Amino acid sequence: MTGHLADPRVWLAAQTQQAAALVGAARDMGRLEATLTAMPAAEAEGARQRLALLEVEAMLRAQGVMLGPDEISRDLMEARANSDPEALRLARWAIRRLEGQGSPMDLPAFLGLHRRASHDNEPATGLDLRPQGAEFDAAAAGFLDAIENLAGLYPLARGPAILALWRMAELSPPGQMVEAAVWSARHMAVGAEALRFLPLGRQGRRIWTGFGPPEDRLTAHLAALRTGAQEARALIMHIQAWARHARAATATIKGDNAARVIAVLAARPLVSAMDTEALAKVSRPTAERMLKRLTDLGLIREVTGHRRFRLWAIATGNIADLGVGV
Repeated sequence: MTGHLADPRVWLAAQTQQAAALVGAARDMGRLEATLTAMPAAEAEGARQRLALLEVEAMLRAQGVMLGPDEISRDLMEARANSDPEALRLARWAIRRLEGQGSPMDLPAFLGLHRRASHDNEPATGLDLRPQGAEFDAAAAGFLDAIENLAGLYPLARGPAILALWRMAELSPPGQMVEAAVWSARHMAVGAEALRFLPLGRQGRRIWTGFGPPEDRLTAHLAALRTGAQEARALIMHIQAWARHARAATATIKGDNAARVIAVLAARPLVSAMDTEALAKVSRPTAERMLKRLTDLGLIREVTGHRRFRLWAIATGNIADLGVGV
């Protein structure tokens, strides 16, 4: 790799200039992680799933692919989604990696190249237009060596350098930036206990494509990290506010079935009646009755419009009016 963007000294100099912004980004990411750590395990896992869905939606949009979180979730749950199969394949890959699957240091496995190599009779896709075999191995080794040279950078400040080094190594096909964004998000979360990736959210769209000198890239990156962490934490607190509001709205319903179903909905981006039955430990008729009741109250919405394999999500349109602190 050649060029000043491969020189760790220019990134270290940029980090020194952005010391105050780095502290601010670390503080906000720390608050997000502390919020997740304090949550019950099921709720924290659901929050991470929601954040991963929003991150992948933003990554795909940055690449010119328009898929919403509901559509990605429906595909993951094997519900019918009328979208580009290749886009959904990429979304599934990104979601699973952001949720912690695969070691970033094993690039062929992380990118799923071993799996694709075992399906040689399948039609070629855009993701096959990358270095192959020994050429890819050499590019991957050079990239990982360059990452080791960034040891002087704080992990959460490495994002812009990672994206630049990835493009220089040509590890992805031209115009494909989701893979680099996912790898960077995972790598920056090294050492975090409650976060499997660092979210940039919608702010990432102007970061993942990367341009300008290192100082400008790092400045924009740290600002996006701060906003991404703040928005992620606000989303979590909004979900918690929704759960409190939903429990209050169903307080007149006898028994604890409503509270159980609300807990399931708060912990998962989408649920089916079957999910609700199993996770809330209620009967199927009770699950369906509660889902209908919550829908009638405007607390949840049905997102598929199907008679079979219907899916529900919480309705967060007016949560901002519930007095949520950030």
